[in-house]
Amino acid sequence: MLLRLSLLLSLSLLLLPAGYINAQAVDSAAARALTPAQKAKRQWLIGGLNVAGYGGSLVVLNAAWYSNETRSPIHSYDDSREWLQMDKIGHAWTAYNTGRASTALWEWAGVPHKKAVWIGGLSGAGYLTAIEFLDSRSAKWGWSWSDMGANVLGSVAFMSQELLWGEQRIQYKFSFHRKKYPAGMLEERADDLYGKAWYERMLKDYNAQAYWLSANVKSFFPDSNWPAWLNIAVGYGADGMFGGYSNKWTDKSTGIDYDRSDIPRKRQFYLAPDIDLTKIPTKSRFLKTAFSVFNSFKFPAPSLMIDNKGKVKAYAVYF
Repeated sequence: MLLRLSLLLSLSLLLLPAGYINAQAVDSAAARALTPAQKAKRQWLIGGLNVAGYGGSLVVLNAAWYSNETRSPIHSYDDSREWLQMDKIGHAWTAYNTGRASTALWEWAGVPHKKAVWIGGLSGAGYLTAIEFLDSRSAKWGWSWSDMGANVLGSVAFMSQELLWGEQRIQYKFSFHRKKYPAGMLEERADDLYGKAWYERMLKDYNAQAYWLSANVKSFFPDSNWPAWLNIAVGYGADGMFGGYSNKWTDKSTGIDYDRSDIPRKRQFYLAPDIDLTKIPTKSRFLKTAFSVFNSFKFPAPSLMIDNKGKVKAYAVYF
């Protein structure tokens, strides 16, 4: 799953400086007041950060992952039904948040807001398109139109709100919890699929991830007494997956075939409150930076879950 490591690397290289810039509360008016020389200097800097984040991770990904795979002519591969679409939703989240971060950086560099939205929003989808091209040359994978659809959807989710409202009233967030698997065969399968370390599980374990659309109620009803920092979020997750398409596999070390089709593969839907960290007032530049960066992640809170099997469950706190 080096693909996910690459996405996390490029996103972090954009989110950290974008969070710092937001912490300085540099508005578009201040950016427009920059001299041409100041704009040029900042734009060269932001261009370098984009090259480092996007280009650098592509070089690392190609050298560390695709160079070890058998090459083939460009071809497509239909993985739209894999992992109950959790990986597709992850693609959209990455495109959304890279667009958000990149736009903040370009606007700080003096680029007008709407132009910055187009540059930043499309750059995320463009980066993920480059990864799809690498996939298309791999005999093991291929160009995925469903991946591309998810990439475009994530960019559109960011750009449409920014161009329509000038803000993100509905934010796209991610959450993760460490899932404990039964000791024995299932635990061994999970370790093989998802790794053992927490950071591997966070990137790979689709059974332990959730993606959220977090709506800021105050933005829709500005005259209400609703707290500006309190959001309402709906989420999607999945459980019971021990393979991309089914719960059947062959143990690589023993050659034994396993069939755990008795374990249902479930879609899960959530409803929970959330916190918009950027709406919490603070004079601390460090906290403003941290709040801007971590606002891409869902805040742990009580949650209500219903799955496609009809099961309903309330969580005191869902991570």
